[in-house]
Amino acid sequence: MNNDLFNENQETFVPPSAKTFVVMPNIPQALSSLAAIANNMWWCWNSDAVELFRRLDRDLWEETYHNPKAMLGMIKQERLAALSEDDSFVSHMERVKSELDKYMGMHTWFHDSCSDYTDMKFAYFSTEFAIHESLPIYSGGLGILSGDHLKSASDMGLPLVGVGLLYRYGYFKQYLNSDGIQQEEYNENHFEMMPLELVRDEKNKPLIIEIDLHKETIYSRVWKLQVGRVPLYLLDTDFSKNSKEVREITGELYGGDRDMRIHQEILLGIGGVKLLKALNIDPGVIHINEGHSAYLLLEKMRQYVEDEGLTKGQAFQLVKSGCVFTTHTPVPAGNEVFNIDLVLKYLEPIYKKIGLSKEQFLSLGSFPTAKINPADFSMTILALKMTNKANGVSRLHATVARDMWSGIWPGLPRKEVPITNITNGIHTSTWLSYEFAGLFDRYLGAAWKDEPADHTIWQRVTHIPDAELWRSHERRRERLVSFARARLKHQLQRRGVSNIMSEYAEEVLDPEALTIGFSRRFASYKRGNLIFRDLERIKKILTNKERPVQIIIAGKAHPQDMIGKEIIKQIVSLSNDPELKYKVVFLEDYDMNVAHYLVQGADIWLNNPLRPEEASGTSGMKAAVNGVINFSVLDGWWCEGYNGENGWTIGSIDNYSDRDYQDELDSKSIYDTLEKEIIPLFYSRGTDGIPRGWAKKMKASMQTLGPVFNTNRMIEEYTRKFYITSSAAHEKLKKDKYETAAKKADWLNDIRNNWQNVHVVKVEDGIKGEMNVSDNISVKARVYLGALNPEDVSVQIFAGFINSKHVITSQEVYEMRLVSKEGNDFIFEGQILSDKVGKCGYTVRILPQYGGEVQYIPELIKWQ
Repeated sequence: MNNDLFNENQETFVPPSAKTFVVMPNIPQALSSLAAIANNMWWCWNSDAVELFRRLDRDLWEETYHNPKAMLGMIKQERLAALSEDDSFVSHMERVKSELDKYMGMHTWFHDSCSDYTDMKFAYFSTEFAIHESLPIYSGGLGILSGDHLKSASDMGLPLVGVGLLYRYGYFKQYLNSDGIQQEEYNENHFEMMPLELVRDEKNKPLIIEIDLHKETIYSRVWKLQVGRVPLYLLDTDFSKNSKEVREITGELYGGDRDMRIHQEILLGIGGVKLLKALNIDPGVIHINEGHSAYLLLEKMRQYVEDEGLTKGQAFQLVKSGCVFTTHTPVPAGNEVFNIDLVLKYLEPIYKKIGLSKEQFLSLGSFPTAKINPADFSMTILALKMTNKANGVSRLHATVARDMWSGIWPGLPRKEVPITNITNGIHTSTWLSYEFAGLFDRYLGAAWKDEPADHTIWQRVTHIPDAELWRSHERRRERLVSFARARLKHQLQRRGVSNIMSEYAEEVLDPEALTIGFSRRFASYKRGNLIFRDLERIKKILTNKERPVQIIIAGKAHPQDMIGKEIIKQIVSLSNDPELKYKVVFLEDYDMNVAHYLVQGADIWLNNPLRPEEASGTSGMKAAVNGVINFSVLDGWWCEGYNGENGWTIGSIDNYSDRDYQDELDSKSIYDTLEKEIIPLFYSRGTDGIPRGWAKKMKASMQTLGPVFNTNRMIEEYTRKFYITSSAAHEKLKKDKYETAAKKADWLNDIRNNWQNVHVVKVEDGIKGEMNVSDNISVKARVYLGALNPEDVSVQIFAGFINSKHVITSQEVYEMRLVSKEGNDFIFEGQILSDKVGKCGYTVRILPQYGGEVQYIPELIKWQ
């Protein structure tokens, strides 16, 4: 018997000749707007729209996990008929539809502030997008950031499209067995029950993207998800035109072996670019969010070479000018690499079509350092070498990234490695609680929704009465406790615990106690069990009858991360300790829904990664806008957010190589701060029961963090610093039938061929003994350029303090100007402003320059 004929989940026989069809809901004409609202994910960050769908059927709303389209397919026809006669409901629906129509047609920030660039188009590639919990094609922080990016791009009117993959099973659902060990299960996503539209070609047939891969062709369908004004296109291989192996490419997010992973990334990158071309979308800028989609750079080059007849040099310049890159992890192991043999197996055809040799191709994804195995091909290095601009996701992360990847630009000081920072943010309307949204409407004005990055609006938080702020927050804590109790009871029943033994779940946690929230991926560096290091001390803190404290924890470990799974097991074991049973709760299957309850209802948001391994982190930003106060290691975004008054820090900025010693210091810092500062402030109440000191700190947190750490501010930075400038550079290169691109390619070829001859011949200065502050120091450099011209180079003075190792620190760069030519040498002059007191020094260097702009090209720098 062929076991493939059985669907084990439903335990029903599927005849091989069965014909499939899709049944659509029969919605009364009076309720026709429901489908339009449900099919645009705008509803998920509009509380009035959420309430509209909840009114349809509150039980079904929970049963479908808040999926309006699924609800409309499952709700009884008599219920729809009754609602079509309900004037209140119809009026509510028409109001929401009117709000959606107004949103889609209104003027936006991009239209008003970037009116000279309205013909630009941008594309955003990411391997996961977290738009809502009812569309589970995400795993964690990267997906949350991608989803929030699209939402703010929609709010601000950016002409942007998203590109990703549509996974049949998505990321795993987590449950714990009776021993507290994480188990994984994968639930099928039924695309027809999601707000997805199958994209069709001009003949009204499903659009199919083809990718020739090794000995097989991959066929991919395309689905569109409308996220406000922004379309998100998702590639899917799970249909009958493909073989069983190819269908599994879009089976699981981050599932399978290395062969499966490279298939996914080829589909996303190469397939995504083919998709854009099929849709006649020609973006001036492609934003590569993490390195998973970096193969798109090669496909773009191939298109320019084969379709436009460009040389590989011209194609490289065009691709580089129109692509930008965001790296998300400061941990070398977290950056995607593939074995060279595997890369050559699948990418050889494309690099040969481009005209690259094997060595030229491999050089795009490698450099010999101790941090990257030379036998591996790095997606991050590929992206850094072939994009116009790159950034880390916080100031500290950018510093770490410049150190990690400095080997790409040998000889260039770390400070000048071309990786800047654009700190992450959150989509405020998505993460703000209903209660706090109401407070903001009353005291900040409705503008907070449209202009969350306006500091003056957030200053009005001070006008919110302490009592009103506190009562709103208490309601959120009560809802969190209620949610945790219900979820814990379900968890226990699933594990087979008797009803009598699971009854304690109805009384676990105290809705009035100081509540610490901790939820994130259980990677070892995030130290999910750090607060339990000194068990006796934390027990004393948690079980204090006068000032009780409790902890709610959630998070998943990667299926192959045994250390992360062991940490979860330890926490679950501790939650069963008789002394902690009512004080510590671990919630299974962390997702966007669980996150909403936690970031809106906790009092303290605990974050204790091993510094500096947290690139940014955004959960604390979500907590902050809800009045939850951050208690964090000075890592990631908190380095920028903390000002001494708006939260608490853990430990110091000192890092110790002894991990055990570091953990000991940081855990003691947690206990000390809880005992001496946090708990006393929380329980210091006025005669009316209001903790006014705590309310003051809540306000300070919201006022200082709300206007900065949001995706509107982030999107504006990307638009001004990356998108507009890169798009303009890209269009400039395309002008005159790519003549400009050809010129730059020829220029770079000349630079590379002649660079070995470039050198500083002699340097003279006006230094005579000690100098006074503000004295100008004149420097003259004699430079030999060989066949190059003076406009091809930037000659610079590199000056600063000299430390004990004779290294220049506190660096300043002064541009030198051409003054004459003597024989075969060019004479450049410049001045150093002597504005530092102490031992100083300088040297002269030469960098390539094109069109008056310095070019940071790997291996092209000459020092005196």
